[in-house]
Amino acid sequence: MVPLYKDNEEDICPICLDPVKEAVRTDCGHLFCRMCLTQYMDKASVSGVLSCPVCRKPYSEGVLGDGYICFSHQKRVCMFCEASRHLLCVECLKSPEHQSHAELSIENAISHYKERLTRRSRKLRKDLGELQRLKAQEEEMLHAPQVDWGSYRPGAELQSQDQTTEQLKAPPQHRLDHQEDQPAEAVRIFDFSEAVTQLSFLVSGLERMAKELDARTLKDASDLLDRSAPQKLEGLLSHLPPAGPNLS
Repeated sequence: MVPLYKDNEEDICPICLDPVKEAVRTDCGHLFCRMCLTQYMDKASVSGVLSCPVCRKPYSEGVLGDGYICFSHQKRVCMFCEASRHLLCVECLKSPEHQSHAELSIENAISHYKERLTRRSRKLRKDLGELQRLKAQEEEMLHAPQVDWGSYRPGAELQSQDQTTEQLKAPPQHRLDHQEDQPAEAVRIFDFSEAVTQLSFLVSGLERMAKELDARTLKDASDLLDRSAPQKLEGLLSHLPPAGPNLS
């Protein structure tokens, strides 16, 4: 297989005439945008012959990279199955397993999921801002001069993504026990801090996925949208006032 190369602003794709994006190199040495060459291959595959758009020398589908080749049939993937979350080639589409499933072309799937990721991240970033505002209000009340909370100090927010990932799985029991000894306002601040940290981590993941999405990460994008669905975040967003309709 021909190795992939990093994008270079000096390399121009002969198909779209723009700087190459996700550059791939044919066996004859010409560089193309991965998506441009994929679309070209879609049209060329009708004739059954794959030849370089520049010099017409033959090349293999493998130039697109491992993530774009079906492991079962060693053919180029062309569709994304939303039910199984698998990339499919033309042979996969003939399988009875996928006859009743909805499939999107890879190009449409990338566009569709990028739009959903962007909408979800914008919605959750607004929720994050509201959580931060409510947390600041609670901290202001906690530190008001007429209230004496003694030596209590609000718990610090988590410092690493690893800790955040563990928080998303299950809050440690000792933290729950510790909250029982704290004033109500202090417990709310702790809850806000936890929610802000976890939601920040999730929003960053959505934004990064939308920016870097390609065929190889469509399944990860679908999984991330599931994890960030409103019904999955009821605990994190329980402090917010009722909002409008749920985001798809």
